[in-house]
Amino acid sequence: MSPTKNAQKSAKSTTATNKKGSVLTDEERAAMKELVKERKATATKEEDASAVLAKIAEMADSDRAMAKRVHAIVKASAPALSPKLWYGMPAYYKDGKVVCFFQDAQKFKSRYATLGFSDAANLDEGGLWPVAFALKELTAAAEARIGALVKKAVS
Repeated sequence: MSPTKNAQKSAKSTTATNKKGSVLTDEERAAMKELVKERKATATKEEDASAVLAKIAEMADSDRAMAKRVHAIVKASAPALSPKLWYGMPAYYKDGKVVCFFQDAQKFKSRYATLGFSDAANLDEGGLWPVAFALKELTAAAEARIGALVKKAVS
């Protein structure tokens, strides 16, 4: 290999690394490990639902309260969705695809929790639409909006 190509390769391989020499943060690495564990596990729908509730129980108080409400809203708004962990987060599936998920603030040391929707969610509105929402608290209006979004997502 020529010295120029060697220098280019060296520069490319170090640009996306952090101080520890890894491309992923500790939190991202932990999420990937959880995903691998989830994919290896073969569980019934009841076991998947129990795992989601157990994960919610592990969350910090404010996130746990929101996650419980989001879980109840999703189940009431779209009973066809099945709860299951996704990257260690409570997620709700239809036909084997994630439709929406709840990410607690501590997951990636964020200042807010997140309610997100995947590309399997039917939320399309023209050429631009939101797919993630920051949650600091759940008001009656926010709960109503979440219910409407989940219903639309599975329509």
